[in-house]
Amino acid sequence: MKYDDIEYIECSEVYPPAEDTFLLIDNLDVEKNDKVLEIGTGTGIISIKASLTAKSVLAVDINPYAIECAKKNIELNGRDNIEVRKSDLFEDIDEKYDIILFNTPYLPVVEEESMDDDYSKAWDGGVDGRNIINPFLEQVAKYLEDNGRIQIVQSSLSDNEKTLEYLNKNGFKAEITANEHQFFEDITLISAKKE
Repeated sequence: MKYDDIEYIECSEVYPPAEDTFLLIDNLDVEKNDKVLEIGTGTGIISIKASLTAKSVLAVDINPYAIECAKKNIELNGRDNIEVRKSDLFEDIDEKYDIILFNTPYLPVVEEESMDDDYSKAWDGGVDGRNIINPFLEQVAKYLEDNGRIQIVQSSLSDNEKTLEYLNKNGFKAEITANEHQFFEDITLISAKKE
């Protein structure tokens, strides 16, 4: 398969690239000497796109199938400036980055429908869609360089205003920089800069 100038394969047990993935790829704010961290890399195509501009990329995921899938796609695209690592959010991260990217698991899922498997971790955001977004926001600043940036994808179903308000009250200048209407929701890209 191909998107933009990136070839990729889809893998079982790994969230396939979809509108939210492409929204982030189409609006990436990666600069020439950036050190990039992508949380929840999935197939790796966002990291691959970022690596075409960035100095280096660290792509992490909690899903071991995603780690293997991302490695295959990185090899398919001949990229040598991406490292792939298993990590639950920032658990195995100890450096600082110029920009952190995250297509968050933002779908609200009622407890009875929640499945505790590797695949569903890519989209299951818990009852209010914020189970992963909130801890990400609370931790992200300490992994950013001064004037570092974040770009995260979430949905109108998981309270964009709450994310914007949190960031703007906690040392960031944040705004919605892109969105796409899908059926019953707006998929939004929130970009923020550390002040």
